[in-house]
Amino acid sequence: MDLEPRLLRYFIAVAEERHFSRAAARLHLSQPPLSYAIRQLESTLGVRLFERTSRHVALTDAGHVLYREAQALLRQSEAIGTLVQRVNAGLRGRLRIGFVGSMLYRGMPDLLAAMRAALPDVEHVLTELNSHDQIEAVRRGEQDLGFIHANPAPPEVCTLDLVAEPFVLCVPAAHPLAKRQRVRLAALAGEDFIFFARAASPSYYETVLSLCVTAGFHPAVRHEVRHWLSVAALVSQGLGVSIVPACLARSRLAGTRFIAFDHEARSVSRAIWSAQAASPLLQRAVELMRRHYGLVTAGD
Repeated sequence: MDLEPRLLRYFIAVAEERHFSRAAARLHLSQPPLSYAIRQLESTLGVRLFERTSRHVALTDAGHVLYREAQALLRQSEAIGTLVQRVNAGLRGRLRIGFVGSMLYRGMPDLLAAMRAALPDVEHVLTELNSHDQIEAVRRGEQDLGFIHANPAPPEVCTLDLVAEPFVLCVPAAHPLAKRQRVRLAALAGEDFIFFARAASPSYYETVLSLCVTAGFHPAVRHEVRHWLSVAALVSQGLGVSIVPACLARSRLAGTRFIAFDHEARSVSRAIWSAQAASPLLQRAVELMRRHYGLVTAGD
């Protein structure tokens, strides 16, 4: 049975005032339309809600039950309305966020904290995925926002470069060069190398490989892994050396040392989202992200 919120509000006013004239004044109505609305409500329910005399209006047993339930229904209706309005304004909902491991050292935790402060009613669902898988997830609508290494993206995926950092050498703490502040990459020509997997990020693999080739040698790639922290962990165990983004030095992983070397290449982190997605929540999230990374200009 569909009860109009308007009729329930009229009924509550009469139930609380116990007088049709006072209830009509409270509702800014004349008395005849109010009396008609109550008769319409009683007809819809098939019960008498009030005992009426010329001086007195009292709730029937059915009226007492409806009074209690009507208050709950109106509160629920108002709560639903508020929820829908907040979702429509981008103040409530859920963001499905993908990320590559290096983003843990490139400002993502602080960004998420800023998002939680600005949008406390938004749930964040985080999933660590490689760049290629994130691009596909965004394209299919399975992920709202992604943080990837700079990889080519199809036209239906928006991209925004966030951070560009140099690469550094990652060597075991016991390595002969571990105490040096800067070395030539060619000094590691005879070492076993640990690479970020080509399948996980072809562009990263090719960038690191080209750094070695430019330095005059082709690296002996002994191990390939799919996460940057796994690269550093293998180095810490003495299983080889690697070339990693400079942000990995902030991991402070025991057993590793990070050394600068001269080069022009940069490790770029990029945000992605669907070009077809125009939800207010996603728009707010992108704006917060732009501000967090200092990408908002004076004209924005």
